[in-house]
Amino acid sequence: MSDTPRRDGPARNDRPSGGRGGAGGARSAGGAGRGDSAGGRGDRRQGGSGSQSTEKRLWTKGGAPARGDRDAREREVPEDRDPFGIRSVRAYHEAPEIPDDVTPKQLDRVALNELKTLSKENAEGVAKHLVMAARLIEDDPQLAHSHAISAARRAGRIGVVRETLAITAYAIEDYALALRELRTYRRITGRDDQLPMMVDSERGLGRPAKALELGRSVPRSSLPVPVQVELAIAMSGARLDLQDAQAALVELEIPQLDPETAFSYSPGLFDAYATVLEELGRGAEAEQWFARAERAEEALDDLDGDDDMIEVVEEDVVGSDVVGSDGAAEKSTKETEAAVKNEDERHGATNTPTVQAEEDDHVDD
Repeated sequence: MSDTPRRDGPARNDRPSGGRGGAGGARSAGGAGRGDSAGGRGDRRQGGSGSQSTEKRLWTKGGAPARGDRDAREREVPEDRDPFGIRSVRAYHEAPEIPDDVTPKQLDRVALNELKTLSKENAEGVAKHLVMAARLIEDDPQLAHSHAISAARRAGRIGVVRETLAITAYAIEDYALALRELRTYRRITGRDDQLPMMVDSERGLGRPAKALELGRSVPRSSLPVPVQVELAIAMSGARLDLQDAQAALVELEIPQLDPETAFSYSPGLFDAYATVLEELGRGAEAEQWFARAERAEEALDDLDGDDDMIEVVEEDVVGSDVVGSDGAAEKSTKETEAAVKNEDERHGATNTPTVQAEEDDHVDD
């Protein structure tokens, strides 16, 4: 089992109560930004003594004034000074103590491998903070967050470090920081496995429509199955935020919603489905799915860790009671499913560039 803090899906109808780190940096070592390059050339062609004083010049990576302009840094936009988005972890911070029994080898092997670019001493210190963050995330998320900050201050360009910081920020309901760190993590690693948490963070910031847009920005088929399930739960929650319970139900009606088989992600999916059914006034069906969620979780807890799938035997549920038996409800669900599908198809060609353009505005490589 990985020692990196994991995120469980939102419980039933719980909605988070709650940015983007890594604001865009300079796109050239000494030149103007993309939007200013044409204007800058035009000013120089026109000549005049005022052109040099109005031209925007950026601070170079090496720390020297751009084009010999000693005042360049004063005109540089603040975002260009933090291309890796580590300003949020640079404020004064007192590193929490690490118990003597904590060793770097307790960190997940994959995560530990990412730290090989660091010096040995620094890698060991960062690994210990990550181990502590994983150990404390459930019982003391605030202290876990402090350990994650300490790790990020020492290894801000490592993907697993920024991911851990995002997860602990989410745990303490700092959704703006969580979203910022997850975007930085995605930029560093190129991975979309934390997309569900990004969607939930948008919800936490009170932006369910934007959460849906973000969730549609990546093809579902490109995600691992457990991530697809978590994304469906998050998207369903966003639909509930918009007071559209029927569409929320459709978001959860995915192939993994199988009452006869339970995977590690099934309890959360069953529970979310039951919550939406309850919201729709279908109490009897909701109780059945709540019971399935409990049985699946109990059965998974009894496993020895070698398997992540079990067969669920239901002795007290007859076939006519399972979801879809009510003709009117089934018809309504199919109609809503078609509407949601059409909506997704309409947005599919336009939403992805919108989300990507927003990220490019804030983060530069």
